[in-house]
Amino acid sequence: MSVEFVWPAGSMSLLTQLEADLISHTSQGELYNLYRNCSLAVLNSGNKTDNSKELLENYENFEINVIRTERGLKIELINPPKSAFVDGKIVFSLRNHLYSVLRDIVQINPYADQFRKIIQKDKASRSELITNGIFTILRNAGTLQVGVAPNIAVCWGGHSISEEEYEYAYQVGFAMGLRKIDICTGCGPGIMEAPMKGSIMGHTMQSATEQCRLIGLTEPSIIAAEPPNSMVSELVIMPDIEKRLEAFVRLGHVLVVFPGGPGTAEELLYILTIKMCKENRHIPTPLILTGNKDSAPYFNTLEAFLKKCFGPEVTRYYKLIIDDPDAVAREVKTELQNTYEHRSLTHDSFCYNWALHIPESLQIPFEVTHENMSKLNLHKDQEPYELSAALRAAFSGIVSGNVKEKGVRLVAEKGPFKLHGDKEIIQSMDQLLKDFIDQGRILLSKREYKPCYVLEDD
Repeated sequence: MSVEFVWPAGSMSLLTQLEADLISHTSQGELYNLYRNCSLAVLNSGNKTDNSKELLENYENFEINVIRTERGLKIELINPPKSAFVDGKIVFSLRNHLYSVLRDIVQINPYADQFRKIIQKDKASRSELITNGIFTILRNAGTLQVGVAPNIAVCWGGHSISEEEYEYAYQVGFAMGLRKIDICTGCGPGIMEAPMKGSIMGHTMQSATEQCRLIGLTEPSIIAAEPPNSMVSELVIMPDIEKRLEAFVRLGHVLVVFPGGPGTAEELLYILTIKMCKENRHIPTPLILTGNKDSAPYFNTLEAFLKKCFGPEVTRYYKLIIDDPDAVAREVKTELQNTYEHRSLTHDSFCYNWALHIPESLQIPFEVTHENMSKLNLHKDQEPYELSAALRAAFSGIVSGNVKEKGVRLVAEKGPFKLHGDKEIIQSMDQLLKDFIDQGRILLSKREYKPCYVLEDD
């Protein structure tokens, strides 16, 4: 058995007795398993995996204890991954990430209770309360910076990508780094890593490394499947996927979508749902789709799917740029300036997009079960934003069935999820998912992929 000790930094060097008990191994606090698994994921930063079950099984003897001492608290790590240490000392960035886990998991319990209570409140107030709760989590993490002009590009894309797609995303990040633009991603491997790595080099070329922000937003059921990449400098763990997605669009100023799989489709449908709402028609939410020249077929299939669902007018909600990193960075820079001018005119916060209307269907957590998946309304006889929100939930369920511990277990026990809808929608969705499978965009690991879903048209 190997034992290592780590002294956390900042305000989390002190905990209340109740907070310590919640995450304590010795008292088996109600948040201990969550705290342990997220800490283990952080200690595996840089190790490429998308299989939470495999990660947890490989380190089943890992334990973590929070010990209160006369000088504050220290963290005891039992049988931690050796890759997290160099000459007996924990890697500095991982020490900071362990602090982030401690901070956010301690926060999750009161906020989970608060969000549960909010959901029970009257419909008129709960959306606003959820948005305020997300703001508080980001503020406590130090992620919101006052008085700084809009400068954050959110980059979404797949973890399972080709070397050429990775290199292209790196070049986009490099071009943005040369313009001193900050990057925010889901903090995993693949596309979530490449722009960050490129951004560091771009900032270095401009002697601006101290200004370089590399923000990673994750949530408990994702982090165990996708440990943070080694580029992330600011890590925040949100309570659930819906809070994480809202944090992206409230915090970020421009969204850049690279090739990906079901998770990327979920993210794209999330922002399209928001952009389709009439309340947001005058609020800048720039959206850029981009990839290298070999990604053109991917975007052709994706656009075909979107047009089948929402009609050809859906293309006005985004700009597609193929194989031109500098053009992407220039467009991001232009949109950042537009956002600056709009928020200056409307006196909206630079660091948090309060004005954006987010439908409640995107805020209330979608519980992935066989029953809820089968009840999703995938028909055109509704408002486009409502269909988009339902499709977002469908892809969220597919992501859960692919990589999240609970979803994988449900599929193993009860078989694949069943989705029903209009023939045209189901056929185009089927084609999109088949392309994801053929292009190896579903799983990072090499194991054979067995679909966790069945599509049936009405």
